[in-house]
Amino acid sequence: MKNRKLSGIHVYVISLLIIVSFLMIPVWFYSRPLFWVGAGVVVVFSFLFFFYLRSAYRKTGDLIRNVVSHLDNNSRDFLLRFPMPVLVVSENREILWYSDPFAAMLPEGKELYGLSLDEITKADFTDMETAKGAFAELYGRQFRVTAIYTDLEGKLYYTLYFFEITELYADAKEYKLTRPSVMILMVDNYTELTQQAKESEKTRISGEIEGLLEDFAANYTNGFVKRFDSDKFLMVVEEQHLEKIIEGRFSILDQARGIQTSENIPITFSIGVGHGEETLAKSEQAARQALDMALGRGGDQAAVKNKENFEFFGGVSKGVEKRSKVRTRIIANSLSERIAEADKVFVMGHKFADLDAVGAAAGMAYAIRQAKKDAFVVLDREKNLAKSLYDYLAEGGLEDLFIDPDEALFSLTPETLVVICDTHVPYLVESERLYEKAKKIVVIDHHRKMVNHIDNADIFYHEPIASSASELVAELVQYLGEEYRLNGKAATALLAGITLDTKNFALKTGVRTFEAAAYLKRAGADTIAVKRLFSSSMDSYQKKSRIVASAQIYKNCAIAESDFSTEDIRVTAPQAADELLGIEGVKASFVLFETGNILNISARSLGEVNVQIIMEMLSGGGHQTMAATQLKGVDPHKGRTMLLEAIDRYEQQQTVQK
Repeated sequence: MKNRKLSGIHVYVISLLIIVSFLMIPVWFYSRPLFWVGAGVVVVFSFLFFFYLRSAYRKTGDLIRNVVSHLDNNSRDFLLRFPMPVLVVSENREILWYSDPFAAMLPEGKELYGLSLDEITKADFTDMETAKGAFAELYGRQFRVTAIYTDLEGKLYYTLYFFEITELYADAKEYKLTRPSVMILMVDNYTELTQQAKESEKTRISGEIEGLLEDFAANYTNGFVKRFDSDKFLMVVEEQHLEKIIEGRFSILDQARGIQTSENIPITFSIGVGHGEETLAKSEQAARQALDMALGRGGDQAAVKNKENFEFFGGVSKGVEKRSKVRTRIIANSLSERIAEADKVFVMGHKFADLDAVGAAAGMAYAIRQAKKDAFVVLDREKNLAKSLYDYLAEGGLEDLFIDPDEALFSLTPETLVVICDTHVPYLVESERLYEKAKKIVVIDHHRKMVNHIDNADIFYHEPIASSASELVAELVQYLGEEYRLNGKAATALLAGITLDTKNFALKTGVRTFEAAAYLKRAGADTIAVKRLFSSSMDSYQKKSRIVASAQIYKNCAIAESDFSTEDIRVTAPQAADELLGIEGVKASFVLFETGNILNISARSLGEVNVQIIMEMLSGGGHQTMAATQLKGVDPHKGRTMLLEAIDRYEQQQTVQK
């Protein structure tokens, strides 16, 4: 093995001795005794240093010879003449020796003897010993490092081989950055916005949309865009440009709102992006799935899908109501066929069902019964938030309309149709076992679509623009057929569901909401009975006031915590959240309450703040104006901190989008 040059520390020490020697010259003329004392110290120090240096070289040489002695002649020559960089380190990662090719990589004058391997790479020995090896970047070059260990007298020594992959790494990086990604852009409700417009107005809107997309593709993505339907566009961009678009949080969503109809209605986009797939065809399929998610969450947003998950951007504006009921008629016809084929129908809502879930289920089940088909509402009579509605229907002679989850599961057959109302998430349905064993499933929901939604439904009627599941059921019943009818009690149940989710027709109400309410009124809905269903006891009112009084304001959000837990806390807390919206300056409200070891957060807003996004940050979900989450094993203090952090992240996202 060739001798190395003196390391940096050796040069520094010798330089220091020379300087001290020169400084001793003036001491000779100042004081001879002091000079001899100083000279003696310098000589002793020099002797000790060179003795240490010689000893260190001997020990290092013995160690290297010991390592090499365990190799045969061929292996020894292979190690010394190996054309790629080689490094020998101790078990505690101390660098003991390196080959000439490795030394050639180092900056001029750089020595690594005695230093830790961490100075050049943090890679673990365990990773290096695998067939793949460990990745390391040294002095602007990339390497794949593999290790072979030697056990000498109970101590491990590692020989590291550095295989350069700089060019391969650059090619792989370029390959990844230039992979094509697929974007499908859809103009929300293009048909509804232009069906009454003049031809010149349609041409203007279409031209501005195409111009916006062409400029975006040419200036931002360097890709291309093609129109393949009246309201849909296909764009193919490289991964590197998609990263920039994501960093800008899809600024085209904001630019699109600058295009307005003659009625001053802004144009909005829904965008689905598929990337990271093996083939272009799979990326296109992922883009379609992402677009479906974006539309299912209300539109005016982008959904990005890769192999693992979804990521969402935008969703700050309210959805545009569709005036056409063509889709409702199609769904109703398909649903009536499946009802006719079933031996019986079970209708259920979500766990801890509220007035909307129970009202929608009761309305659907009653209408189906009028068509001479057995239908039941699956409801846990002990665990629900609609006891007042259940009592009202039971007193009205409809108690036999309800069935316990266990009893429904016992009588389930392969021909039974299960209709799920007011939720589309498997783990939130009233009876998971009933859903899992059912062969025929229909979903009717209005909440913004979540990633882990029910994906095996025969019919998935999902309208995030609707005010409530009860509104959707009221529309469907009108088109199911002449034999499907409602009586006053069932109509009142549906009206109660609409009233709950619209906060007495103040939020999320559109033309179709009032049309559904008018139909229910003609069917005999009792508005006085609906009012009584929302009445509360003095005790409940005092509890609600107690929660409201504990609220604090944070960034225009009212945050309150319940310091008590009662049987009706699931009703009281959301009511308190609604009350907090009436405070001046409050744009959103959050109420935290505990049930067992679960911390619940009920969120409400007037629409300016999208509480669904905030709750999704905490593994929850819901709607733009009404959402919630459950945090298992989280105490109120930590939950409050997590909520504040989520509000901060949401505010940062909105700031970037603006």
